[in-house]
Amino acid sequence: MISQYLYISTAPSLSREDVESILTTSERNNPARGVTGLLLYNGRNFLQLLEGEESELVSLMLRISHDPRHTGISMIDRKLVGERSCPDWAMKRVRIAESIEKRRTMLEADLPTRLDAQTRKIITNFVVLN
Repeated sequence: MISQYLYISTAPSLSREDVESILTTSERNNPARGVTGLLLYNGRNFLQLLEGEESELVSLMLRISHDPRHTGISMIDRKLVGERSCPDWAMKRVRIAESIEKRRTMLEADLPTRLDAQTRKIITNFVVLN
C-alpha cells in the first residue's frame, strides 16, 4: 500500500520564482525517494498531494514544516491507497486560471483520473478560494 497525504499551507508572499524553485527541487529529489504528487498555489496558499512510502512522506513533511517559505501547515487527509493517483508526476504543478469561472474546468482537465471522489472534490473546491 502507498501512503497519500493532502495538506494545505499559507505562503502569501512567494514570488513566481520561489514557486518554480520549489517545483524544480521536488522534480529533482522526489523520484529517488519514490514520491509523486501535485501542487497547486493560488497566490496565498499551497495545496499539495503527496504519495509514497510512509517513512518518506513523514520525512518530507518534517522538511516542509521547517521551510520558512510557508506556515500554517494543516493535514487535510492522510490515508493508504492501493495505487498512486499521480504515478508519472514527480511533482506536477497544476496551474490555476486567473478567472474564477474557468478554474474548475481547467483543473478538471489537468487532474489525474485515478483520484478518488473525495480528494478530487477537496482539490476542486480549493481552486475557487482566493
